[in-house]
Amino acid sequence: GVHAKIDGLCKDDAIIASAASALIPSLISQNLKHKNRFIVCHPTNPPFYAPLVEVIPAPWTDPDVVVTTNQLLAETGQVPVIVKKEIDDFVLNRIQLSIIGECWRLYEEGVMSVEDIDKVMSEGLGRRYAFMGPLETAYLNADGMYNYGDKYKEMIYRVQCTFGAPRKMEGPTLDKIQNELTSRIPLDQLNERRKWRDIRLASLQKLKNDLDKK
Repeated sequence: GVHAKIDGLCKDDAIIASAASALIPSLISQNLKHKNRFIVCHPTNPPFYAPLVEVIPAPWTDPDVVVTTNQLLAETGQVPVIVKKEIDDFVLNRIQLSIIGECWRLYEEGVMSVEDIDKVMSEGLGRRYAFMGPLETAYLNADGMYNYGDKYKEMIYRVQCTFGAPRKMEGPTLDKIQNELTSRIPLDQLNERRKWRDIRLASLQKLKNDLDKK
């Protein structure tokens, strides 16, 4: 494979980085000569406007590889985060999939339309999460995490118990969601909608950069 070919050309102190999106680094690097120099750097899509990069070392990756990779990404304007242990599909996708799974369930159970579910994120949660994560949001919504736990732990646990088993994205629900989205965004207009998305992501990134300078 391509990694083995690169491995055969590398010096002993080189860093071999892969942008693999779901394969854990130990599976990719286990047979490499320089497996101690291997690391996964998983970018966010679209990378020009979403600078986060997940940095995932294998159990045998040298510590200096993690440090240097983190520094190089930061120097190029990316925002690296270190995944401390290997986990299937890393962190960003796991959070994203948990959101998609619950949205699917809410639609399937007739709680809300596709358009309104998307508005819950774009006009509500997403507004906050563009500037701070869910844990800091919780921290600020109370007087710290101890207070947040005291206030909401029973409610959170009760609601989480209703989430149920994961569901496969197929069948009549898939048909209905596809039809609702296609009625708003026909398939032949996907590229136009992607441009619409990217313009707004670029504007948001500029706003965040400007705010960080103040």
